[in-house]
Amino acid sequence: MSEKFEIKAHEHGIVRLFAIDTDAEPPIMSVEPEWETNAENPPWPLRDALGVEYLDSDFIELFDVANLEGLGLPQYMIDGLGVAEADVEEDRARLEAIRGKILVVVSSAFGGFAGTLTPKSPLRWIGTYTEETAPVSFKPLPSESAKGTTGGKAPPSDAAMSGRVASIALLVLFALVALVVWVAA
Repeated sequence: MSEKFEIKAHEHGIVRLFAIDTDAEPPIMSVEPEWETNAENPPWPLRDALGVEYLDSDFIELFDVANLEGLGLPQYMIDGLGVAEADVEEDRARLEAIRGKILVVVSSAFGGFAGTLTPKSPLRWIGTYTEETAPVSFKPLPSESAKGTTGGKAPPSDAAMSGRVASIALLVLFALVALVVWVAA
């Protein structure tokens, strides 16, 4: 029976790992669709093996674990993918035992669309991990000027008051000139 994983709309911070069975057909999968065959909807064995309709190649990685020599898959997950160290520690022995090619798929690869991930051969699910996020804190702002005001309007500036006085003075002057012209006529 094949594993099924629900992808939530606008999912964020999830990292999924898959091993690739190199004995299965096709043995090597490309992280890019086969654009030259059909420009509108090119075939893409990797997308089909994941069982999804949409996949963004910018958010997937396909590589041989041997390329992580000196670092190792667990440390790559912590340093390179931002997975919480505590989550990796739970699976460290199993992750260190993985050999061959793996596929890394992060949440952004699904473009914010909800769906069901149904991986099939040559993919084998290894695990799903969560990226570590910084804790949110709500500390007061350090400066009095950063606090701002809450409610009421700010009093008009001196320049605004001067402009208003000048406008009224011009209107009064205009009325007096009009009165003088009318009386003289």
